[in-house]
Amino acid sequence: MKVLVIGSGAREHAIVRALSADPSVDAVIAAPGNPGIAAVALCAPLPGGLLDGPGIAALAAELTADLVVIGPEAPLVAGVADAVRARGIACFGPSAQAAQLEGSKSFAKEVMAAAGVPTALAHVCTTLEQVADALDALGAPYVVKDDGLAAGKGVVVTGSRAQAIAHAAQCLTRGGGRVVVEEYLDGPEVSLFCITDGTTVLPLAPAQDFKRVGDGDSGPNTGGMGAYSPLDWAPADLVEDIVARVAQPTVDEMRRRGTPFAGVLYVGLALTSRGSRVVEFIARLGDPETQVVLARLAAGCGRRYDQTF
Repeated sequence: MKVLVIGSGAREHAIVRALSADPSVDAVIAAPGNPGIAAVALCAPLPGGLLDGPGIAALAAELTADLVVIGPEAPLVAGVADAVRARGIACFGPSAQAAQLEGSKSFAKEVMAAAGVPTALAHVCTTLEQVADALDALGAPYVVKDDGLAAGKGVVVTGSRAQAIAHAAQCLTRGGGRVVVEEYLDGPEVSLFCITDGTTVLPLAPAQDFKRVGDGDSGPNTGGMGAYSPLDWAPADLVEDIVARVAQPTVDEMRRRGTPFAGVLYVGLALTSRGSRVVEFIARLGDPETQVVLARLAAGCGRRYDQTF
């Protein structure tokens, strides 16, 4: 099998190395890749960039790729997976419609409500007046999220009402004009990747990442600065519970809507004093958790892929 991996970051490097360790994979090409990836696989240019669906589909056809794996979120939300499948090439990643689970936090909340998934109380706001009312209703600490893609940096968690209002105002000026104000969820966060074909859900090992810039979880959020797995402190039945109460109902609801989700459903959780709650959905493998989760996978021949990152 020949696999084309789309992306240029550490996550894609981890994906390339894991695929290269699989004996059923004959060749791995990354586009555009990076110098580290070039040390273990071929790299190909992407003149049109990561959002050029027709260009990526044409490259996959030119390379006679059997499978395309899309790493970042923006190409998925832009419909690159749809363009690849339209050329008759298998693609690991959801359609543009299904990727709205990550592309729009208000849409994700709507799906969770329909599926009965436990999550934070939330208000979807389109004006600063609505934001102010939501902040007062939910109280501090305040959680304000950009509705759209923000590379993991679109959320502010703060005890300052003025800072929450300022972030909401910034979010509302961007495309879409919506912001989500949520109740604060206490407790440690856990990331769980679930692979799905749109019907069946297969979980991988849970991990935990570190998002905030400063020591002691101070400062603004980032897309993630490091991760570890296994989580020896997590409840023994955590994965089984989250598949049953979160991942499977969400996948079932997306299929019911006629927009089946196929690929990786990343469930971001807070283990609160009231039980597990969903913080967010991501429509692909997350960075930096991918680096540790894929390192724990056994290769297809039974060998263990334990490369240290």
